[in-house]
Amino acid sequence: MRVFVQAASRGSLSAAGRTLGISPAMATKHVDALEARFGVKLLHRTTRGLSLTDPGREYLEGCQRILQDLDEVESDISAQRQEAKGRLRVNVPLSFGLRFIAPLIPGFTERYPMVDVELGLSDSRQNLLDGSWDLIFRVGYLADSDLRARRLGDTPMKVCASPTYLAKHGAPQRVSDLSSHNCLSYTLSPFQSKGFWAFGHHGEIEVPVKGNLRADNGDALMAAAIRGQGIIYQPEFIVADALANGELISLSLDHPPLEPGGLYVLFSPDRRLPLKVRAMIDYLVEVFSAEIQRK
Repeated sequence: MRVFVQAASRGSLSAAGRTLGISPAMATKHVDALEARFGVKLLHRTTRGLSLTDPGREYLEGCQRILQDLDEVESDISAQRQEAKGRLRVNVPLSFGLRFIAPLIPGFTERYPMVDVELGLSDSRQNLLDGSWDLIFRVGYLADSDLRARRLGDTPMKVCASPTYLAKHGAPQRVSDLSSHNCLSYTLSPFQSKGFWAFGHHGEIEVPVKGNLRADNGDALMAAAIRGQGIIYQPEFIVADALANGELISLSLDHPPLEPGGLYVLFSPDRRLPLKVRAMIDYLVEVFSAEIQRK
């Protein structure tokens, strides 16, 4: 299309080739290919020069509009590699996103005013490679994938119950005691979803548990535990406030909680990331590093 437009405007395939950095023979092949595709002549070619046919004039008008739009799109995409701009789609687990990520967005958009953030809050597993998201957060161990990951921090686990529950049912002393308690499980956990809780640094100790509530959200389980319904086994970031104000009590058992991995932000394996994505990753690392240092 560019060869055709240049040939039509300059009246010469040789001139079009020189302008675009290709040989006259290659420029001729481009126009020949267009005419073969459409089955009509676009240019009258004589020894004195070129002139447009009627289909050629119609095609020229369309090409000029399309190429102008294309140039604008390419310019915008190129600018995104030089300046953080455009829509940034971020998916975060619900409870963690509400507590930690949503409050960080105003600081990010103030620093990068040309970026619009779309925040998705969901505990279900999302697929970054289908193009729906630019960044995805994961809590726990990472499954093997082609995605790149940046670790932001740790996510220690806590076994907790309310003072009301413990006063009525007693406090378990050993992990094996949990089998006789009402244990409220998280259905998206690879362990709790199968009817057991894992303890030890690598989850080598498995304790079968049962309970009258299962949920796919940690806050829902915490709310039930605060009301005295049962014992929960959740990341510290979910229960920290309830532990601090006495609504929940952390239980010390004979084996340590499972080490669940960490907090990660996942992104495309493409080394040429848009600047908006790199800007958010750097911002998160900066903020979480400062938080760790304060602790």
